[in-house]
Amino acid sequence: MTDRALAVVRAGALTTVQDLGRPGHAHLGVPRSGALDRPAADLVNRLTGNPSGAAVLETTLDGCALRPRSDVTVAVAGAPCRVTVDGRPAAWGAPLRVPAGALLDIGPALTGVRTYVGVCGGVAVERVLGSRSTDLLSGLGPPPLTDGTVLPLGRPTGVHARVDVAPQPAPPAELVLGVTLGPRDDWFTPHAVRTFVSRPYRVSSASNRIGLRTEGPALERARAGELPSEGMVLGAVQVPPDGRPVVFLADHPTTGGYPVIAVVRASDLPAAAQASPGTPVRFVAVRRR
Repeated sequence: MTDRALAVVRAGALTTVQDLGRPGHAHLGVPRSGALDRPAADLVNRLTGNPSGAAVLETTLDGCALRPRSDVTVAVAGAPCRVTVDGRPAAWGAPLRVPAGALLDIGPALTGVRTYVGVCGGVAVERVLGSRSTDLLSGLGPPPLTDGTVLPLGRPTGVHARVDVAPQPAPPAELVLGVTLGPRDDWFTPHAVRTFVSRPYRVSSASNRIGLRTEGPALERARAGELPSEGMVLGAVQVPPDGRPVVFLADHPTTGGYPVIAVVRASDLPAAAQASPGTPVRFVAVRRR
């Protein structure tokens, strides 16, 4: 076993290939996609000497297991988890050498939701519209991993891994999302807007890469009728007919017909990627449009 590839022994609940995504194609109906927790993906690339755009693996809740076909350097970060190589405990959040044929097991998330696995050289699946990312909504990019999948790896760049010494943020015990109200907050009653930015919500178990769904008080509309479909952006907080806010994440649709009451501050979205079901959520108005 000398070729540069990873064999997937256990794919887990949902493990996908992700990089920086496909920005700039919304006019074609193509979502941005890409790693939900961008800082964690960037970290595993730095730790393995990759450029920030290299493709990594994003696991969901229960990790995955991989067997490299040649000696590789890997790094695991994001949601904390137990890491083993052939059953022996190994480092989390640091460069790790895995011999050819050894079993790298990334265990279930101890806290948080998504763990990231970076490999020196990056995952070298075929690019689609300039990106190797799996997009669950459009179906672009490689499909979610299954047991037995073999992933090709790129060649190392020759750049030495840069080891981060600053502590990484823990998954949130409470998710606080700064929002700019609008553009359709006038579709809701003043009471509903006050409720949105003052009452607590919780992360719903129906959340996914498309959107973080919430449970909590329903928001009452001031206007009945239909809203014509309009463009949607990353972080848009759309309110469907049940009145519970949905925060659009990386695989969100590019258009939508439900009113958007606010847009989440971009710097708060990585934390949303790690908020497990049941996590309290607060929306805080940071400025008016």
